[in-house]
Amino acid sequence: MQRRKFLQGTLASFPMMSLGTAMETMVKSANKPFVVAAGQDRFNEPIKYRGISPNLVKISSKDTGGHLSVFEYEGFAKIGPELHVHLKQDETFYVLAGEYLFQVGEERHTLKAGDMIFLPRNIPHTWLQLTDKGKLMYMLQPAGKMEEFFKEMNALKEMPTAAQIQQIHRQHGLEIVGPPLSI
Repeated sequence: MQRRKFLQGTLASFPMMSLGTAMETMVKSANKPFVVAAGQDRFNEPIKYRGISPNLVKISSKDTGGHLSVFEYEGFAKIGPELHVHLKQDETFYVLAGEYLFQVGEERHTLKAGDMIFLPRNIPHTWLQLTDKGKLMYMLQPAGKMEEFFKEMNALKEMPTAAQIQQIHRQHGLEIVGPPLSI
């Protein structure tokens, strides 16, 4: 009897295994290596965060079939985003220069150059640059719509209302859940 269950289970798993392989082949990744030079954006379209600090795409969601995106942020002001949640993405930050305060849930961590923090999806988080200058490398997995989010926010000509900002966030898989950190 156990042999029959084993064989049935094994045979039943074959369609699922081939489905997984088929799904992997459907994901389109870059078909050749590329280099993005220091201080450059992958597509030469740098995005300014809040009109001040460069937010450069280093690896695009287009390069990874939506699995990963990597950004470089160079901060020139002691600012950071509102407390927010990524509904479908994990986020990892690596501090290249300066000092940053991160809040993840109720925990706060001060990070310096060489430190890294992992922010799981669905946990409210934010950060604040504590030094006059700073630099972060951060990754989102899966990539989601972050590139589009930054482009849309950067393209705004007027200061949007809180409702408009929340709507843009939600359209891109994010939700604002509180104010930014302050010094």
